[in-house]
Amino acid sequence: MNSNSEAHQMISELIDHVETVVVGKRKIVKLMTIALVAGGHVLIEDIPGVGKTVLVRAIAKSIGADFKRIQFTPDLLPSDITGLSIYNQKEARFEFRPGPLMGNIILADEINRTSPKTQSALLEGMAERRVTVDGITRQLPKLFFVMATQNPIEYEGTYALPEAQLDRFLLKLSIGYPSRRDELSLLNRTPDQNPVNSLTPILTVDEVLQLRHRAASVYVSEDMKNYLMDIVQTTREHSMIALGVSPRGTIGLLRAVQACAFIEQRDYAIPDDVKTVAPYVLAHRIILNQEAVYENTDAFSVIQEIVRKTKVPVDIKEFVK
Repeated sequence: MNSNSEAHQMISELIDHVETVVVGKRKIVKLMTIALVAGGHVLIEDIPGVGKTVLVRAIAKSIGADFKRIQFTPDLLPSDITGLSIYNQKEARFEFRPGPLMGNIILADEINRTSPKTQSALLEGMAERRVTVDGITRQLPKLFFVMATQNPIEYEGTYALPEAQLDRFLLKLSIGYPSRRDELSLLNRTPDQNPVNSLTPILTVDEVLQLRHRAASVYVSEDMKNYLMDIVQTTREHSMIALGVSPRGTIGLLRAVQACAFIEQRDYAIPDDVKTVAPYVLAHRIILNQEAVYENTDAFSVIQEIVRKTKVPVDIKEFVK
């Protein structure tokens, strides 16, 4: 990877490659790619059967990454995901058996169906890129990407994720139903063939890490940073918000903006990048007050309104280094 143009080409090919099996969801695929390039994790809240597993498996296969799936259930223990030490009688010592969290790309399915204690074990891995088992800290792979899914909270048998854990996700998305046309194309596929199995890697894990490094160097002007801060500050003063965005959320927004600009084949960020990612980065990081609840207002709409009303820097020369 010798130039940014080559890196941009790789990103475009990755998105196109994944979209061959995740039909009609290009926006979602791009947002997932933004999170992957920004080094963040993704939470998808949606009903079963809309393609969440297919999406994350397609990304894993496209970059030749080690894919692990964890099905979260009420009886799942922390050691079931982090691994545990087992005594080897023949060698008279304990041996560590790694859990499924020790992969590159992790699908944490129905994360809100497990207990808070097990959720916390995943939180440590997401936040620190390491896990502690039997008092020993073990590093996770350099490329470590979690896509967690959860059922809508009103479903039975769910445990709401605490704010501390929600804050660890860079983006929160919803895939939604496919269009009629796209669903008809799914019906016309060969029923006994999984389209993900036909995918071949077009990138390597090392190349993805290089893309992350390049995206992190995208230039963000002082005007753009102040624009970000205006949005974040408004969440802390808004009449319908009880708890605004934390500094971690501000940093997450910056990283997502840089990744968005990079995917759009620019080495500098513009306000459109902020408008693209802000609702998905910030909505799950705020808590609405009772007034908003009574008016049936959702956090995503509130963030969209804040972004729409925030004054945008207009001098393009200020964005280019």
